Amino acid sequence: MSYRSPLLDLPGSIATPEGHPEAGVPWHWGDPFAEQRTAARGAVIIDRSHREILSVTGEERLSWLHLVISQHMTELAEGAGTEALVLDSLGRIDTHMVVAHANGTVWLDSDAGAEATSALPSGGRQTLKDYLEAMKFWSKVDIRDVTGELALVSVLGPDADRVLGAAGVEVGPEPYAVVALPGGGFARRMPWPGRSSVDLAVPRADLAGWWKRLTDGGARPAGSWAFDALRVESLHARLGIDTDERAIPHEVNWVGSAAHVAKGCYRGQETVSKVHNVGRPPRYMVLLHLDGSPAVTPETGDPVLHGERTVGRVGSVVQHHELGPIALALVKRSTPVDAELLAGVEDRVVQAAIDPDSMPTEHVAPGREAAQRLRG
Repeated sequence: MSYRSPLLDLPGSIATPEGHPEAGVPWHWGDPFAEQRTAARGAVIIDRSHREILSVTGEERLSWLHLVISQHMTELAEGAGTEALVLDSLGRIDTHMVVAHANGTVWLDSDAGAEATSALPSGGRQTLKDYLEAMKFWSKVDIRDVTGELALVSVLGPDADRVLGAAGVEVGPEPYAVVALPGGGFARRMPWPGRSSVDLAVPRADLAGWWKRLTDGGARPAGSWAFDALRVESLHARLGIDTDERAIPHEVNWVGSAAHVAKGCYRGQETVSKVHNVGRPPRYMVLLHLDGSPAVTPETGDPVLHGERTVGRVGSVVQHHELGPIALALVKRSTPVDAELLAGVEDRVVQAAIDPDSMPTEHVAPGREAAQRLRG
Protein backbone atom coordinates (compact mmCIF):
# COMPACT_ATOMS: atom_id res chain seq x y z
CA MET A 1 0.00 0.00 0.00
CA SER A 2 1.35 3.44 -0.90
CA TYR A 3 2.09 5.93 1.87
CA ARG A 4 -0.36 8.74 2.73
CA SER A 5 0.61 11.37 5.28
CA PRO A 6 -1.98 12.21 7.95
CA LEU A 7 -1.16 15.88 7.31
CA LEU A 8 -3.06 15.60 4.01
CA ASP A 9 -6.21 15.70 6.15
CA LEU A 10 -5.40 19.20 7.42
CA PRO A 11 -7.29 22.14 5.87
CA GLY A 12 -5.48 23.71 2.92
CA SER A 13 -3.18 20.82 2.01
CA ILE A 14 -3.05 19.85 -1.66
CA ALA A 15 -1.92 16.30 -2.40
CA THR A 16 1.02 15.60 -4.68
CA PRO A 17 -0.20 14.28 -8.07
CA GLU A 18 -0.46 10.52 -8.41
CA GLY A 19 2.77 9.00 -9.72
CA HIS A 20 4.87 11.97 -8.62
CA PRO A 21 8.16 11.06 -6.85
CA GLU A 22 6.94 12.93 -3.76
CA ALA A 23 3.54 11.23 -3.68
CA GLY A 24 2.03 10.74 -0.24
CA VAL A 25 2.83 14.15 1.27
CA PRO A 26 1.38 17.64 0.65
CA TRP A 27 2.51 19.15 -2.66
CA HIS A 28 1.61 22.65 -1.56
CA TRP A 29 -0.79 24.53 0.71
CA GLY A 30 -2.56 26.75 -1.81
CA ASP A 31 0.20 29.11 -2.96
CA PRO A 32 3.43 27.30 -3.91
CA PHE A 33 5.27 30.45 -5.02
CA ALA A 34 4.46 32.29 -1.78
CA GLU A 35 5.68 29.23 0.11
CA GLN A 36 9.00 29.41 -1.75
CA ARG A 37 9.32 33.14 -0.99
CA THR A 38 8.69 32.47 2.70
CA ALA A 39 11.35 29.74 2.67
CA ALA A 40 13.80 32.32 1.29
CA ARG A 41 12.84 35.11 3.70
CA GLY A 42 11.21 33.58 6.77
CA ALA A 43 10.56 29.96 7.78
CA VAL A 44 8.50 27.10 6.40
CA ILE A 45 7.88 23.54 7.51
CA ILE A 46 7.68 20.73 4.96
CA ASP A 47 6.30 17.24 5.47
CA ARG A 48 8.89 14.69 4.30
CA SER A 49 7.45 11.79 6.26
CA HIS A 50 7.54 9.52 3.19
CA ARG A 51 11.32 9.14 3.62
CA GLU A 52 12.51 5.79 4.92
CA ILE A 53 14.68 5.60 8.02
CA LEU A 54 16.95 2.81 9.28
CA SER A 55 18.76 2.69 12.62
CA VAL A 56 22.11 1.00 13.19
CA THR A 57 23.18 0.27 16.77
CA GLY A 58 25.85 -1.87 18.40
CA GLU A 59 29.45 -1.40 19.47
CA GLU A 60 30.81 -1.92 15.94
CA ARG A 61 28.29 0.34 14.18
CA LEU A 62 30.86 2.90 12.95
CA SER A 63 33.69 0.53 12.00
CA TRP A 64 31.24 -1.74 10.19
CA LEU A 65 29.48 1.07 8.30
CA HIS A 66 32.91 2.36 7.31
CA LEU A 67 33.41 -0.88 5.34
CA VAL A 68 30.05 -1.05 3.53
CA ILE A 69 29.21 2.54 2.53
CA SER A 70 31.18 5.22 0.70
CA GLN A 71 31.74 7.69 3.55
CA HIS A 72 34.43 7.83 6.24
CA MET A 73 32.56 6.65 9.33
CA THR A 74 35.06 5.47 11.96
CA GLU A 75 35.50 8.94 13.43
CA LEU A 76 31.94 10.22 13.05
CA ALA A 77 31.37 11.83 16.45
CA GLU A 78 28.21 11.68 18.49
CA GLY A 79 26.22 14.75 17.52
CA ALA A 80 27.43 14.73 13.92
CA GLY A 81 26.10 13.61 10.55
CA THR A 82 27.05 13.35 6.91
CA GLU A 83 25.83 11.93 3.60
CA ALA A 84 26.79 8.58 2.08
CA LEU A 85 26.26 6.27 -0.87
CA VAL A 86 26.12 2.61 -1.75
CA LEU A 87 27.85 2.02 -5.10
CA ASP A 88 28.01 -0.97 -7.37
CA SER A 89 31.30 -2.59 -8.36
CA LEU A 90 31.75 -0.10 -11.23
CA GLY A 91 31.24 2.94 -9.00
CA ARG A 92 27.71 3.67 -10.21
CA ILE A 93 25.25 5.03 -7.65
CA ASP A 94 22.81 2.58 -6.11
CA THR A 95 21.71 4.42 -2.97
CA HIS A 96 22.02 7.88 -1.44
CA MET A 97 21.39 8.44 2.26
CA VAL A 98 21.72 11.16 4.88
CA VAL A 99 23.28 10.14 8.19
CA ALA A 100 22.81 11.23 11.81
CA HIS A 101 24.71 9.91 14.86
CA ALA A 102 23.44 10.46 18.39
CA ASN A 103 22.73 8.49 21.59
CA GLY A 104 24.59 5.41 20.36
CA THR A 105 22.53 5.18 17.16
CA VAL A 106 23.34 5.90 13.55
CA TRP A 107 20.24 6.80 11.53
CA LEU A 108 20.22 6.49 7.73
CA ASP A 109 17.37 8.16 5.87
CA SER A 110 16.69 7.83 2.14
CA ASP A 111 13.99 8.68 -0.37
CA ALA A 112 11.14 6.20 -0.39
CA GLY A 113 11.19 4.04 -3.48
CA ALA A 114 14.77 5.05 -4.28
CA GLU A 115 16.56 2.92 -1.72
CA ALA A 116 17.10 -0.17 -3.86
CA THR A 117 20.72 -1.25 -4.13
CA SER A 118 22.47 -3.81 -6.28
CA ALA A 119 20.67 -6.02 -8.74
CA LEU A 120 20.34 -9.64 -7.67
CA PRO A 121 21.14 -12.62 -9.92
CA SER A 122 17.40 -13.26 -10.09
CA GLY A 123 16.88 -9.85 -11.69
CA GLY A 124 15.28 -8.33 -8.59
CA ARG A 125 16.65 -5.57 -6.38
CA GLN A 126 17.82 -5.42 -2.77
CA THR A 127 16.52 -2.77 -0.43
CA LEU A 128 19.09 -0.82 1.56
CA LYS A 129 18.18 -2.82 4.67
CA ASP A 130 18.58 -6.11 2.79
CA TYR A 131 21.98 -5.00 1.50
CA LEU A 132 23.17 -4.03 4.97
CA GLU A 133 21.88 -7.28 6.47
CA ALA A 134 23.71 -9.23 3.75
CA MET A 135 26.96 -7.43 4.64
CA LYS A 136 26.57 -7.86 8.40
CA PHE A 137 28.21 -11.29 8.78
CA TRP A 138 29.44 -11.52 12.42
CA SER A 139 29.64 -7.80 13.09
CA LYS A 140 28.19 -6.59 16.39
CA VAL A 141 25.49 -4.39 14.91
CA ASP A 142 21.72 -4.33 14.86
CA ILE A 143 19.87 -2.93 11.83
CA ARG A 144 16.22 -1.90 12.12
CA ASP A 145 13.72 -0.26 9.79
CA VAL A 146 12.25 2.49 11.98
CA THR A 147 10.17 4.19 9.28
CA GLY A 148 7.03 3.19 11.17
CA GLU A 149 8.38 4.86 14.31
CA LEU A 150 9.96 8.09 13.02
CA ALA A 151 8.73 10.67 10.50
CA LEU A 152 10.85 13.39 8.92
CA VAL A 153 9.92 17.06 8.59
CA SER A 154 12.16 19.92 7.46
CA VAL A 155 12.19 23.52 8.68
CA LEU A 156 13.69 25.86 6.07
CA GLY A 157 14.54 29.53 6.00
CA PRO A 158 16.55 32.24 7.75
CA ASP A 159 14.08 32.21 10.68
CA ALA A 160 14.33 28.43 11.16
CA ASP A 161 16.33 28.67 14.40
CA ARG A 162 13.82 31.05 15.96
CA VAL A 163 10.98 28.64 15.12
CA LEU A 164 12.90 25.66 16.46
CA GLY A 165 13.86 27.53 19.61
CA ALA A 166 10.18 28.20 20.32
CA ALA A 167 9.66 24.42 20.16
CA GLY A 168 12.61 23.76 22.48
CA VAL A 169 14.99 22.48 19.78
CA GLU A 170 18.55 23.80 19.56
CA VAL A 171 20.95 22.50 16.92
CA GLY A 172 24.58 23.53 16.50
CA PRO A 173 25.39 25.93 13.64
CA GLU A 174 27.81 23.70 11.76
CA PRO A 175 26.55 21.63 8.78
CA TYR A 176 25.24 18.17 9.76
CA ALA A 177 25.21 18.99 13.49
CA VAL A 178 22.87 16.51 15.21
CA VAL A 179 21.01 16.56 18.51
CA ALA A 180 18.79 13.84 19.96
CA LEU A 181 15.19 14.88 20.66
CA PRO A 182 13.86 14.18 24.18
CA GLY A 183 10.84 12.17 23.02
CA GLY A 184 12.83 10.15 20.49
CA GLY A 185 14.37 10.87 17.12
CA PHE A 186 16.83 13.61 16.22
CA ALA A 187 17.31 17.05 14.68
CA ARG A 188 20.03 17.56 12.05
CA ARG A 189 21.21 20.78 10.44
CA MET A 190 21.58 20.51 6.67
CA PRO A 191 23.70 22.65 4.33
CA TRP A 192 20.92 22.55 1.72
CA PRO A 193 18.47 23.53 0.40
CA GLY A 194 18.19 27.27 0.91
CA ARG A 195 19.92 29.48 3.45
CA SER A 196 19.08 27.37 6.49
CA SER A 197 17.61 23.91 6.80
CA VAL A 198 17.02 21.57 9.73
CA ASP A 199 15.59 18.05 9.46
CA LEU A 200 13.65 16.65 12.39
CA ALA A 201 12.95 12.94 12.72
CA VAL A 202 10.08 12.94 15.22
CA PRO A 203 7.93 10.13 16.64
CA ARG A 204 5.49 9.26 13.89
CA ALA A 205 2.67 8.99 16.38
CA ASP A 206 3.25 12.65 17.27
CA LEU A 207 3.78 13.99 13.73
CA ALA A 208 0.66 16.17 13.90
CA GLY A 209 1.69 17.45 17.33
CA TRP A 210 5.14 18.49 16.13
CA TRP A 211 3.59 20.10 13.05
CA LYS A 212 1.32 22.21 15.27
CA ARG A 213 4.15 23.22 17.62
CA LEU A 214 6.33 24.35 14.74
CA THR A 215 3.58 26.17 12.87
CA ASP A 216 2.48 27.82 16.13
CA GLY A 217 6.12 28.89 16.48
CA GLY A 218 5.97 30.77 13.18
CA ALA A 219 6.71 28.27 10.40
CA ARG A 220 4.44 28.49 7.39
CA PRO A 221 3.21 25.14 6.01
CA ALA A 222 4.84 24.44 2.65
CA GLY A 223 4.82 21.48 0.31
CA SER A 224 7.26 19.25 -1.50
CA TRP A 225 7.04 21.64 -4.48
CA ALA A 226 8.85 24.32 -2.45
CA PHE A 227 11.47 21.87 -1.20
CA ASP A 228 12.18 20.62 -4.73
CA ALA A 229 12.40 24.15 -6.15
CA LEU A 230 15.01 25.13 -3.56
CA ARG A 231 16.82 21.80 -3.97
CA VAL A 232 17.09 22.26 -7.73
CA GLU A 233 18.21 25.87 -7.32
CA SER A 234 20.97 24.71 -4.97
CA LEU A 235 22.11 21.94 -7.38
CA HIS A 236 21.35 18.92 -5.19
CA ALA A 237 20.37 15.72 -6.96
CA ARG A 238 17.55 13.36 -6.05
CA LEU A 239 18.38 9.70 -6.56
CA GLY A 240 16.50 8.11 -9.44
CA ILE A 241 15.34 11.47 -10.78
CA ASP A 242 18.61 13.29 -11.42
CA THR A 243 20.60 10.06 -11.71
CA ASP A 244 20.31 7.21 -14.17
CA GLU A 245 21.75 3.69 -14.16
CA ARG A 246 25.16 5.02 -15.32
CA ALA A 247 25.55 7.93 -12.89
CA ILE A 248 28.69 8.10 -10.77
CA PRO A 249 29.18 10.37 -7.72
CA HIS A 250 31.39 12.93 -9.52
CA GLU A 251 28.63 13.75 -11.99
CA VAL A 252 26.14 14.90 -9.34
CA ASN A 253 28.43 16.65 -6.83
CA TRP A 254 28.47 13.76 -4.33
CA VAL A 255 32.24 13.35 -4.12
CA GLY A 256 33.36 14.73 -0.78
CA SER A 257 29.87 15.30 0.60
CA ALA A 258 28.85 11.63 0.25
CA ALA A 259 31.80 9.67 -1.20
CA HIS A 260 35.21 9.77 0.48
CA VAL A 261 38.21 9.59 -1.87
CA ALA A 262 40.98 8.81 0.62
CA LYS A 263 39.57 6.11 2.91
CA GLY A 264 40.14 2.38 2.51
CA CYS A 265 38.48 0.09 0.04
CA TYR A 266 34.73 -0.02 -0.43
CA ARG A 267 32.69 -1.27 -3.34
CA GLY A 268 33.12 1.11 -6.29
CA GLN A 269 36.01 2.97 -4.62
CA GLU A 270 38.40 2.33 -7.52
CA THR A 271 36.18 4.32 -9.89
CA VAL A 272 35.75 7.12 -7.34
CA SER A 273 39.51 7.47 -6.87
CA LYS A 274 40.37 7.16 -10.55
CA VAL A 275 37.92 9.78 -11.78
CA HIS A 276 38.76 12.08 -8.87
CA ASN A 277 42.47 11.93 -9.68
CA VAL A 278 41.95 12.37 -13.42
CA GLY A 279 39.35 15.08 -12.82
CA ARG A 280 37.30 14.32 -15.92
CA PRO A 281 33.89 12.74 -15.26
CA PRO A 282 32.03 11.96 -18.49
CA ARG A 283 29.07 14.19 -17.56
CA TYR A 284 28.21 17.12 -15.31
CA MET A 285 24.98 18.00 -13.56
CA VAL A 286 23.92 21.51 -14.57
CA LEU A 287 21.05 23.88 -13.97
CA LEU A 288 19.00 24.53 -17.10
CA HIS A 289 16.91 27.65 -17.62
CA LEU A 290 13.88 26.64 -19.68
CA ASP A 291 11.90 28.81 -22.07
CA GLY A 292 8.74 29.64 -20.19
CA SER A 293 6.72 30.98 -23.11
CA PRO A 294 5.27 27.57 -24.16
CA ALA A 295 2.73 26.05 -21.78
CA VAL A 296 4.78 22.84 -21.60
CA THR A 297 7.94 21.64 -19.89
CA PRO A 298 10.12 18.58 -20.48
CA GLU A 299 9.84 15.58 -18.19
CA THR A 300 12.36 13.54 -16.23
CA GLY A 301 14.30 11.29 -18.58
CA ASP A 302 13.74 13.43 -21.68
CA PRO A 303 16.79 14.13 -23.85
CA VAL A 304 18.78 17.35 -23.97
CA LEU A 305 19.69 18.13 -27.59
CA HIS A 306 22.41 20.26 -29.17
CA GLY A 307 21.33 20.46 -32.77
CA GLU A 308 20.41 16.90 -33.69
CA ARG A 309 22.80 15.35 -31.17
CA THR A 310 21.67 14.10 -27.77
CA VAL A 311 24.05 15.57 -25.19
CA GLY A 312 22.21 14.96 -21.94
CA ARG A 313 19.27 13.85 -19.87
CA VAL A 314 16.65 15.92 -18.04
CA GLY A 315 16.25 15.26 -14.30
CA SER A 316 14.11 17.30 -11.88
CA VAL A 317 11.87 19.93 -13.52
CA VAL A 318 10.35 22.63 -11.30
CA GLN A 319 8.68 26.02 -11.39
CA HIS A 320 10.74 28.43 -9.27
CA HIS A 321 9.30 31.59 -7.74
CA GLU A 322 12.09 33.78 -9.16
CA LEU A 323 13.83 31.77 -11.89
CA GLY A 324 10.71 30.44 -13.60
CA PRO A 325 10.90 26.97 -15.15
CA ILE A 326 14.24 25.33 -14.37
CA ALA A 327 15.62 21.80 -14.43
CA LEU A 328 18.63 19.77 -13.44
CA ALA A 329 20.25 17.82 -16.24
CA LEU A 330 23.21 15.53 -16.79
CA VAL A 331 25.09 16.72 -19.87
CA LYS A 332 28.24 15.52 -21.60
CA ARG A 333 31.35 17.35 -20.45
CA SER A 334 31.97 18.43 -24.06
CA THR A 335 28.73 20.45 -24.16
CA PRO A 336 29.57 24.16 -24.61
CA VAL A 337 28.25 26.30 -21.79
CA ASP A 338 26.80 28.76 -24.33
CA ALA A 339 25.18 26.06 -26.46
CA GLU A 340 21.65 26.63 -27.75
CA LEU A 341 19.89 23.54 -26.43
CA LEU A 342 16.50 21.90 -26.67
CA ALA A 343 15.00 19.80 -23.89
CA GLY A 344 12.11 17.38 -24.24
CA VAL A 345 10.44 15.25 -26.89
CA GLU A 346 7.58 15.62 -29.37
CA ASP A 347 5.05 18.18 -28.11
CA ARG A 348 7.01 19.18 -25.00
CA VAL A 349 10.27 20.41 -26.54
CA VAL A 350 11.46 23.79 -25.24
CA GLN A 351 14.59 25.89 -25.61
CA ALA A 352 17.08 25.52 -22.76
CA ALA A 353 20.27 27.24 -21.66
CA ILE A 354 22.89 26.16 -19.14
CA ASP A 355 23.32 28.41 -16.12
CA PRO A 356 27.08 29.07 -16.29
CA ASP A 357 27.32 29.31 -12.49
CA SER A 358 26.34 25.64 -12.31
CA MET A 359 29.29 24.50 -14.45
CA PRO A 360 32.76 23.64 -13.17
CA THR A 361 35.09 26.64 -13.34
CA GLU A 362 36.98 25.23 -16.33
CA HIS A 363 33.83 25.72 -18.45
CA VAL A 364 32.52 29.07 -17.20
CA ALA A 365 33.54 31.40 -19.99
CA PRO A 366 30.61 32.59 -22.11
CA GLY A 367 27.03 31.44 -21.74
CA ARG A 368 25.58 34.10 -19.45
CA GLU A 369 23.70 35.83 -22.24
CA ALA A 370 21.91 32.63 -23.28
CA ALA A 371 20.80 31.89 -19.73
CA GLN A 372 19.70 35.48 -19.14
CA ARG A 373 17.68 35.49 -22.36
CA LEU A 374 15.57 32.54 -21.22
CA ARG A 375 15.15 33.99 -17.73
CA GLY A 376 13.60 37.04 -19.34
